Amino acid sequence: MNRRSVFINTIVDIAALTMAFLIMIWIKPATKRVYLPAYIYPFLFFLAIWILISLISRKYSAPERYSISRAAWHIILTNFIITGLIAIIMFSFRSLFYSRIVVLGTISLGTVFELFFSFCDYFICSAKPGPDTSKVFEVYQRTVGRYTEVPVAEPLPADVNFEKAPENIRDAIIEESNIDVFTFISEHIDLNIPDYSLLSTTTRFNVDKLPEKVYHKIVNLRRINDMRYINKFFESVNRKLPEQGIFIGCFESKNQRKKRIFSKYPPVLNSIYYFFDFIIKRVFPKFNLTKGVYFFLTRGNNRVLSKAEVLGRLYSCGFEVVSEKNIRGLLYYIARKTRKPFYDQHPTYGPLIKLRRIGKNGKIIHVYKFRTMHPFAEYLQEYVYEKSDLQEGGKFKDDFRVTTLGKIFRKFWFDELPMFINFFKGEMKLFGVRPLSEHYFSLYSKELQEKRIKTKPGLIPPFYVDMPKTLEEIEASEMKYLNAYEKHPLLTDWKYFWKALWNILFKSARSS
Repeated sequence: MNRRSVFINTIVDIAALTMAFLIMIWIKPATKRVYLPAYIYPFLFFLAIWILISLISRKYSAPERYSISRAAWHIILTNFIITGLIAIIMFSFRSLFYSRIVVLGTISLGTVFELFFSFCDYFICSAKPGPDTSKVFEVYQRTVGRYTEVPVAEPLPADVNFEKAPENIRDAIIEESNIDVFTFISEHIDLNIPDYSLLSTTTRFNVDKLPEKVYHKIVNLRRINDMRYINKFFESVNRKLPEQGIFIGCFESKNQRKKRIFSKYPPVLNSIYYFFDFIIKRVFPKFNLTKGVYFFLTRGNNRVLSKAEVLGRLYSCGFEVVSEKNIRGLLYYIARKTRKPFYDQHPTYGPLIKLRRIGKNGKIIHVYKFRTMHPFAEYLQEYVYEKSDLQEGGKFKDDFRVTTLGKIFRKFWFDELPMFINFFKGEMKLFGVRPLSEHYFSLYSKELQEKRIKTKPGLIPPFYVDMPKTLEEIEASEMKYLNAYEKHPLLTDWKYFWKALWNILFKSARSS
């Protein structure tokens, strides 16, 4: 580690420890004008010892010299030694009147800050651009890329027929992935028919140079977690495939990632690692202020992706998922091209989202809501409907698209508060039928569809008046309301509003 890096890390550590000290002073239930003058000089002495022992133990270079787990233990052990030394000094000089909250709190919080910055330092060091490892496999010849190490042979399952697969393709897939992946691919495409392109890449360059509508299947063996522009890659694949073409790929889901981290690192340390991993790779990308920090630390590599997000991206880019399978810590999918991509020009990871809904006269309006689902999950309504069907109240059963925080938001209707923006824009009224997505709208009868688009959707739907349970009952409830609304608009909304409010407040009416 060079002197410049040591100097920068020392400055960062001084700032972190000072911040921890000031936070502890602020927490103390007494005036800061008493504690700061009394503690400032002992703190400077303590800071000098902290920096000296840290430099001697080479703590600041730990993230570059060791793995992240060993570096964390090195930091914790060094700080434990510093704590012991400080305790000896305080006991020797009879300086036992200092607040334990301030002393131990500063050390503990300072250690937490150090672990966080070390975690960031580790990502910066490990995210340096390396050589291009993309590979392009042809049907009978590998043209780009080779491993420098001899792969370890794996035992082959007895029930797999390899006679249809060319030997070089079989060996390439096993070498790049594993035998289970080869088995999965062989079950879905005939590797003996040269109508597919076999890739192992994280860049769409290798897709863009393929001829259009020539290959009926495109297989990519590299996980998409390491792609910077995932939708652009999917759009390129869509463009190269004919209608009903097959796209096979893989990714590590957030649940698989969590399981891997907790099995890789020892107890306690794995929780600390996962906490910082969650903050940097799940929270930072969602806000404009921290998104730049996220890409600076990670270079866009090793992204944390939920299953709902990846499948939603596929659907938004013109595919439907026909099969999926967990194989050795990765989720492999079979997707079929069904249409052109949506080309969403304004995708967002943030907490406030705009959803495409059908408004008055069939016009598409963008309804504002707080995010309760994973990004791109709104494209999965058809997929979830086919897999889960509807439960009582018209919601999807076991909807994996909804996040943990999203379930809390939905329980208390926090997610619907931004819909007042649509109300003040004149796109919605206070009471009326729900604003529906295009897929959900297609489930309704033709007669009800025509009635629905004659009026604006509302913030409070007639659902809370009749409390229907099935889709048929929901349709009947809305038809009854719309028929009454056609005859007496103001009176109908007035009566329905107070009935719905009564059921919500006193009968605990909820939409599941």
